[in-house]
Formats: sequence, structure tokens, C-alpha cells
Amino acid sequence: MSEEIEILVNTLINSLKDKDIQKAALTQNIDNIPYEKAYELSRVLAFIPLLINIAEDAISSKKMICEKNQGKIKRENLEHAFLNKKKREAIERIEVTPVLTAHPTQIQRKSILDLMANIYDLIKAYDAVKSNLIDRNEWETALKRDINILLQTDTLRSTKLRVDNEISNIMSYYNTTFLSAIPDLILKYNKLAREYGIKKTVIPVRIGTWVGGDRDGNPYVSAHTLNKTIKMASGVIFNEYISKLSKLYREFSMSYELVNYSKEVQELVDKSHDLSIHRQKEPYRRAISYIKDRIIATAYMLELDTTTMPDNTDLEGYKDSNEFLCDLQKIEDSIKKYSGEILVKGTLERLITAVKVFGFYLSTVDLRQDSSIHEKCVDELLKSANIHKDYLNLNEDEKCKLLLNILENDPRPLSSDNIPKSDLLKQELDIYTTAKKMHDMFGKDVIKHNIISHTTSVSDMLEALIFLKEANLDVNIVPLFETIEDLQNSIKVMEKWFNIPLVKELLKKNNNEQEIMLGYSDSNKDGGYLTSSFSLYQAQKNLIELGEKYGVSISYFHGRGGTVGRGGGPSYEAILAQPSGSIKGKIRLTEQGEIIEAKYGNYNNGIYNLEALVTSSLEVSMSNTKKDFKDYENILKDLSDISYRKYRSLVFETKGFIDFFYTITPIVEISKLNLGSRPSSRKQGRSIENLRAIPWVFSWSQARIMLPGWYGLGTALKSADMSKLKEMYKTFPFFRTQISNVDMLLAKTDMDIAREYIELDDDKENARKIFADILEEYNLTKKLILEVSEKKELLEDNLELKKSLENRMPYFNALNNLQIKLLKKGREGMDDEDLIKAIHTCINGIATGLRNSG
Repeated sequence: MSEEIEILVNTLINSLKDKDIQKAALTQNIDNIPYEKAYELSRVLAFIPLLINIAEDAISSKKMICEKNQGKIKRENLEHAFLNKKKREAIERIEVTPVLTAHPTQIQRKSILDLMANIYDLIKAYDAVKSNLIDRNEWETALKRDINILLQTDTLRSTKLRVDNEISNIMSYYNTTFLSAIPDLILKYNKLAREYGIKKTVIPVRIGTWVGGDRDGNPYVSAHTLNKTIKMASGVIFNEYISKLSKLYREFSMSYELVNYSKEVQELVDKSHDLSIHRQKEPYRRAISYIKDRIIATAYMLELDTTTMPDNTDLEGYKDSNEFLCDLQKIEDSIKKYSGEILVKGTLERLITAVKVFGFYLSTVDLRQDSSIHEKCVDELLKSANIHKDYLNLNEDEKCKLLLNILENDPRPLSSDNIPKSDLLKQELDIYTTAKKMHDMFGKDVIKHNIISHTTSVSDMLEALIFLKEANLDVNIVPLFETIEDLQNSIKVMEKWFNIPLVKELLKKNNNEQEIMLGYSDSNKDGGYLTSSFSLYQAQKNLIELGEKYGVSISYFHGRGGTVGRGGGPSYEAILAQPSGSIKGKIRLTEQGEIIEAKYGNYNNGIYNLEALVTSSLEVSMSNTKKDFKDYENILKDLSDISYRKYRSLVFETKGFIDFFYTITPIVEISKLNLGSRPSSRKQGRSIENLRAIPWVFSWSQARIMLPGWYGLGTALKSADMSKLKEMYKTFPFFRTQISNVDMLLAKTDMDIAREYIELDDDKENARKIFADILEEYNLTKKLILEVSEKKELLEDNLELKKSLENRMPYFNALNNLQIKLLKKGREGMDDEDLIKAIHTCINGIATGLRNSG
């Protein structure tokens, strides 16, 4: 580290207790840093918040373990939910599914994540150092070594991520967290459930993913990536099974001379190829050897990349995971009967639980595509089959009539190998054909959902059914309602859907269950935070009533992002704030970008966050009474309308706003970062409509304005009766959660820093005019949410987060100041590789400091 940079960093450290010194350090020292040192400075400043994150996670993990050992029950713990002795059926039907996505908000490289994990483990081991169980010198050497390797590792990707990279990144979380945390949580859940007399095993949590199957706006997702995702995931779980069977083989050394065993185990022994003289008296080892050989043979049969190859390729593999489970349960039953139940606790119990939840596929992969793509492809299919020459120009009723006639009365496929196809149509047909092949290989649970982005009509869903018919594929149609208008129209669309005889038959085969996905990101970009949140709330409430009318059980898939502006915020509170009756057991929600690392980057964080999701879902499902918040909802409707007009007037009606946004935020520079495989815009050209919600929110967070997460709320609150708002905050969970989320977001907002970004705009007069409006709304929003919640300052009831922000603020404030300096120089035309890398490193570091930036 050079002398100038060491001076600046030391000044920042000393400024932790004095904000005046901090500001002086930023303005004076950063201005004095020469451009050739900017990249070095950006790297150092970006790594400090990263190390703070690691340390905080390790300390938090140790705290969780201590509380658990002390028997403390927090509200996020399952024990808290099970104190409610109301509904046994709620316990049996709970199923929470976090769905991991590869949206481009996770900007850390896999190499960086691996080094972070090493440092995390070392910090966690500090108690053992203090107790002299680990040599202090060796520990300090290891810690310094890994920190120095981290500092000397490039944080920036040299090339844009490919889908294959995203697949590998997502899979890494299974080995570090999910393969252990999920079985452990399920065992804990069922132990508590048995106190209710529930004997069957309940699987309250599963994991899903979009990686490899989400084609919406990503031309690089194909049949190849779908096949690779599923086979790689299957390889991960087969390696886990092989490892656990090897461990069982070592553990179960019981001799038949000392303890009896069942005839079912003897049947397994008779088929075993383990003929070692040392194993002749050890039936369980021989039986496990046979099971392991068959699992290896199954992996070979499925063409998986596992760590072990079969010795005998003629051995027949298992036809499905249930057959594998049956053999394991034969061993379990025998040991319980003859050796004692205590012996099955541990490896065998966890392995059996893992098979029940992961099967042979590990996680469900969702298919997703934009409705407009389906429409274009169906038009081409109908033309090539000489059924209709101009499908695109039909009205909605005509489209539905035509599509239903094909679906109900024409069993023939529309596509033919002899007819030329566009690349787009060929790619879509290949995806569905591959999905069918995956069903045949791994079972129907491997792909269960076909999500239609931008669902606006019934024909959007029927078009998707056409593709399922072409491939003879059985998956559930999931409409995704995203914009404010689409959310409001969702009732009409779904009522028409439920009235179609064909759909009634499909629903009947699916236990009369219908999943509906709700988009938080686009609705926020479309109408602002409060209107988006309330529109989602109202849509859920109305759709539940519609489902009850038609005898359909509706479950929701929440497309939440990491930030408040994209539906983020603490998941526990968010679930508790859902409309009464909207969670009846099943719920799915997306986990995106850097949030995956924050929540599931290690075992302790992972099991805590999974347990919080299950606990909150169970608490809501157990609620017997539907609470009537109609008066509050009427007030919120008025507030939403006012907030919507305020937000739209700024974002869509203010002259020069789009240029203002592109100039004062690093959106252009972000688009050049190698963050993810998907393009940042749906279409070319500058417009809010074309821009994806993720880079929209990400850019505002970089400039520390966070506008999508609060703008318009202050004006709305100002129009209402304050005493009524205070009452709502105390008694209406939905409203309280919205206010709390904004409280957290405003604590990360810094209008002093934002003002510096405004100076990047050449049109100073217009930029300052727009910023004056933003600043006025910010001050009003902050004043009123504190008044509503009866607090004196932000984060008054979240001191842990407040302290965390205070610790990291100087460093990523410095990054903001450095970024502004570099953006000015870069936009003046300075074309220097180190300058560009420094700008990108600043983006990386600010996102790291904020933790939920996109």
C-alpha cells in the first residue's frame, strides 16, 4: 500500500467517531490522490467493507450458536411458531421455497466468495484461539495470509459471465449450506410436529432455481443450459449421497453375532458385491455397499459427472429416488427394531431426509419466458401449419377461441421437422423438448413451473399451453403479473382463466391449486414504492377471494429483489405483513444476487434465514381469523393514488429526467460491468420502460439516492391524518412493514453525497431543479415516517444495523467521492484501463458496503 493511500485510510479510521474529520478527510485527501493511484485506492476502500461484512457475519453466527445453546427462543425460531396450538393442518401443509436466481446484482467473483468463506471460518475459530485450543500464531498467520491473498485477487471479472458460470456459482451454495441446513431444519420441524401427534414426515422447505431455465430477456439460456443445470445439480446430490453412504459404511460396524437384523436387510446383503472376509459378520456394511454401488450405477446411467465411477457397469441403477429411499428405510427399520433408535440418529437420519427433499434432482428448475416471445412463436407455428396466417392481429377473444380449439380438439403437433423454423422458434421448441427429457430422466418434480412474464391476458397462458402440448410436457402454468396495470387487471384475467373447461380439468389434476407470481420490480419502476406495495397487497387479497369463489387454492410466488425498491427487506416481517388468508401453506419467493450470499453464504446464516421463512409462513398459516383492515385499506388506497401521481410526475413527466438519470448515476458504467449473462435493457434506446428494474434500482443506490424505495411516500403521508397513521402503524402489519423498510433505506441514503453526483450533469440548471424536488421529498418522507413511528431518529429500533452502518459509512462514502471524481474524468474522454477498472471497483465496493443494492 502506497504512503498516500495509507494516510487516507488511517484518516478514515480515525474519523469513525468524528463526522467533521471524516468529511474533511474525504474532500481533501481524495482530491489529492493522483489518477494513477486511483485504482489502488479503490481496491483498498472496496475491501474494507468486505472484511467488515465477513466479521459481522462471523460474530452474528457465533451469537446465534450461543443463543441456541442457552435455549433462547427468538421470534424467528420454529419453537416460537409452535407455541401457537391452533391448527394442526397448517403444520402438515407448510412448504416454503426460496428460488435462487442469477440476476446481475451479485458482483463478487466466485474466487472472492471462496476467500471470504476461508476468512469467515478463521474469525469464527477465534474463541478456540482464546481458549488455547488453536495456536494463536498459526491462526494469525493463516488470517493474514488469506486477507493478503484477497487483497491481491482481482475483484473484477475479465469477461462477462456466461450462464455456465452462473450455474456453477449457484451450485456452490448447496455444498456450503443447503445440503446440511435443509435436512437439519426439516428434522427439527418434524420433531416439534410429533408433539402434535403428526407422524408423517413434513417437508416444510425446498429450494428452487431459475438458473438455466429463465429465458426472459436472456438469449444465452437454451436447451443446453437447462440440460447442464439439471445434470450438474443432480451430480451435486449424487456426490452427497455417495459421501454419506461411505460414512455410513464406516459407522455401521455392528456384527450379527452380537445383534440381530431383518430379513429385508439380508436380501440386500445377498446382492452385495462386498465379499471381503472382514465384512462377513457385518450385514449393514455389506447392505450399504450394495446400495452405494447401485447409486453409483444410477449416476452412470444418468450420465452425471460424479467423483466415483462404477466398478460394475452392468449393475442396474435405481429407477427413481423412492426406490433408493426404500432400501435406506429397510436399514433404518432394522436398526430401530434390533439395535436401538439412537443409532439411526445422525448420518442415516439426515441421509433419508435429504433423499425425501432432494430426490435425484436436487432442486426444481423453473422455466420462464416473456409472453411476447410465446406470441411470436405461436404465430409462426400457426402459419407453418396452415391454420392461421395472421394470428398477431386477432383480438383477444379470437385468439382464445383459436388456441382452445387446437388444445381441445387437435392432438397433432403443430411443428414438423420438414418445415424450416426461425432460430427463436427452434430454441423455444428445444427448451420444451429438453424439459420433457429431463422429466423422463429425473421425475416431474425437476421442472414444475412454466412462468409467463408480462402476463396481460388469458391468451398469454394458452400460448404457453401450446408449447407444452408440442412437447407432451406436464408442468404448471404460472402467470406473472408485473406492472401496476397488470396487477389491477389480474382478477379479470384469472376469472376468465378459471372459467375455461380445459383449465378446470388441468387444475383438477393439480389438486385445484394455482400458483400466481407477483412482480415487485417492474411495478415499483412503474408506479413507485407505496403504489407498488399496495397494488401487490390488493391483488393478493382479491385473487384469494376469487380462488375461494371457484374452489381453487391460490399460492403466491413473490418476485422480490434485494432492495426495498424491488420488494426487499427482512423476509420474516414481509411474510407476516401479507394479506390475511394469502398464505395457506405454500409460498415461493426469489432470492437474488448479493442477498443469496448474505443469507446463505454459510451454514449458520443459512439455517437461520430458512427457519425464519418457515416460522413466519407457519405463523401466518396458523392464524384462524381473517382480520378486517378495510378502513385502513381505504386510507392506503388514497395514499397510493397520491404517491403514484407524485412518482409519475417526476419519473415519467419531468422534462429531461431520463437524461438526468443517465448522467448523475453510473448506469452507463454499470452496463459495462461483467455482472451477469443477461443484458441490462430489454430493448435498445434510452427509456425507463426499456430499462430493467435491477440496473434501475442498482444505479440509484450507487448515487446514494435510493429513489425507487421511498419517493412519493412523504407527499402521500402529508395528505393523511397523522393520528390515524400512527394507529395504522401500531395495528396494521402491512403498513408498519412499509414504514420500517423505508426507515432502513433512508438510513443508507446520503443527500450530501447525492448532491455531488448532481454536478455530473452538464445541464446544471435542470439537474439542480430536479434534485431540489428529490431533496424536498426526501426531507418530508424522513420527517413523516419518524413522526408516524414516533421515533427521534432512523434505525432507533434496529441498533445492530445502525452500528453496522456507522462502522462502514466512512469507507463507502469515500468510495462514492472517489467514484464521482473518476466518473468526471472518464466522461471527459480519458481512456485509461486503470481508470475504468477503478470506476468498476468503486461500483463493486459501494454495492458491498450497502449489501442490498439491486
